[in-house]
Amino acid sequence: MAKTNPALGIIGGGQLGSLLASAAKKLNIHTVVLTDDNQAPAKHFCNEIITADYSDRAKVREFVNKVDVVTFEFENIPVNILEGIAQFKPVFPKPAINKIVQNRLLEKQFVNSLNIQTTLFEPIKNKLDLSSLKHFSPAILKTNTLGYDGKGQYVLNNQKDFDDLNISFDQDYILEKKIDLDKEISVIVTRYQDGTIISYEPIENVHKDQILNQSSIPANISKNLFEKAQDQAKIIAEKLDYVGTMCVEYFIDKKNNLLVNEIAPRVHNSGHLTINAFNISQFENHVRAVCNLEILPIKKVKNAKMLNILGLDIEKYRDKKFSNNEYFFDYLKKEPKEKRKMGHLTTLVD
Repeated sequence: MAKTNPALGIIGGGQLGSLLASAAKKLNIHTVVLTDDNQAPAKHFCNEIITADYSDRAKVREFVNKVDVVTFEFENIPVNILEGIAQFKPVFPKPAINKIVQNRLLEKQFVNSLNIQTTLFEPIKNKLDLSSLKHFSPAILKTNTLGYDGKGQYVLNNQKDFDDLNISFDQDYILEKKIDLDKEISVIVTRYQDGTIISYEPIENVHKDQILNQSSIPANISKNLFEKAQDQAKIIAEKLDYVGTMCVEYFIDKKNNLLVNEIAPRVHNSGHLTINAFNISQFENHVRAVCNLEILPIKKVKNAKMLNILGLDIEKYRDKKFSNNEYFFDYLKKEPKEKRKMGHLTTLVD
């Protein structure tokens, strides 16, 4: 009897969930999306969608009963919900990983325990902790949990900024010393259930207003940094016993030090260019890994650049004509809010 492909449950219905569902469809994988957003764009790409609060036990049970394996598009889902689902169906990556990567302090301590460098950091619980670290400036104060695309972050360039900061300290923070930044890169890796790791080449990233603006390959870095970044990402994936696609984001300072900035336990915005630049995208590799499908070698088709399209800019692209080497992706989000990721454009280059 021929093997039946498993049904894949995806928690989260944003652009990453949409692109995962699209990749799954290519592999003849049935997808069911669970989302708390009744306007979730993934409804256009998946086979079924269940809209409910993630704490709605009846709806979560309905979701679980429809699928064979579960994954997610964002890491800030309450761990107890993922752990509850894991009692009935496999969840990849494992929920325990989120306990580390949801917390910036634990994440950096974990990375340092592997003898991998990060920026200098200090935990902050109150105003007194912060005041005692004025010598840390320039620095960035970040919430320990939640926060992305610059949310929950405060740039402190001098002692006056430290004194003038007025926040409630109703949650824990981490203070990260700013570095003399040269560039930012990311490495996308996929780890399969048998431990096989597939690594994409480092991607060079440019941020604008703390939101990813452009990504490109090849990254303009030395062979040594290229290999070191890939090796460190593989070590992190192995130590986490990770299954699926993940991203390690790095800073490179002016002295060529490679510093881990963040771990994203999911497919990642900077990896969107893999859809067109490689024979197998980060999204397809993730589906293959979590569904325990055949492992295929990746091959770069072309070098590429990816541009994020934010807010009302999407309207210009919807009316645009594109060249043969340009690939426009519209996430079909209903409301084009300012700084909201509405789509992307990938351009293949020689």
